[in-house]
Amino acid sequence: MKIVGFANIENKVEMVLKSDSSLMVNRKPFFIPDWSQDMQYTPCVVVRVCKLGKHVAAKFASRYYDAIAPGLNIHAEDCRRQGDYVRAWAFDGSLPVGTFLPLDAYTPNDLIVSIDEAICRVSELMIIRQGDLIFIERALPAKALVREEVLREEINGEEALYCKIK
Repeated sequence: MKIVGFANIENKVEMVLKSDSSLMVNRKPFFIPDWSQDMQYTPCVVVRVCKLGKHVAAKFASRYYDAIAPGLNIHAEDCRRQGDYVRAWAFDGSLPVGTFLPLDAYTPNDLIVSIDEAICRVSELMIIRQGDLIFIERALPAKALVREEVLREEINGEEALYCKIK
C-alpha cells in the first residue's frame, strides 16, 4: 500500500508521499513529537483506490476509487520551512483517517484538486493498486495543533473522524 497526497505548499499544489506508518485509524490519539515546535494540520479527504491502473485517463478515473473518508494531513511546518520535506510530511501518525463512506455520502467541493485529477496525476508517475490511498487537502488554511484538543468531523449527523491531540 502506498499513500500519495496533494498538499498546498506555499500556494502551490504539490504531490506528497507518506509512509504506510503515517496512517492512523481507530480513533488513536496523535502525539505531538518533541522534534517539532510548529505542528499544523489541514483537513483533507482520503480516497481508497479499488482497481489497478496506470496512466488513467480523466474520463475513466471514477472507476478507480470506491470510498472516501475525512482525514487530517498533519505536518511539521518548521521542518518544511527548513527544507526537510521528508521529516515534515512522512512521519508516523501524520494522516489520521476517519470512517470510509460511499462516494455519494461525502464529497466536499473545496478540494485543491479534484479526485479524478488526483487519480490521473498519481497514475502517470506510478501504478495505482487496490488498497492504495490518495489524500487531497481541502482549500482551508492550516491550523496549529494544540495538546488536549479533539479534532472531529460529523457527516450526516454521525461522527466520521475523531482524533485527540496529546
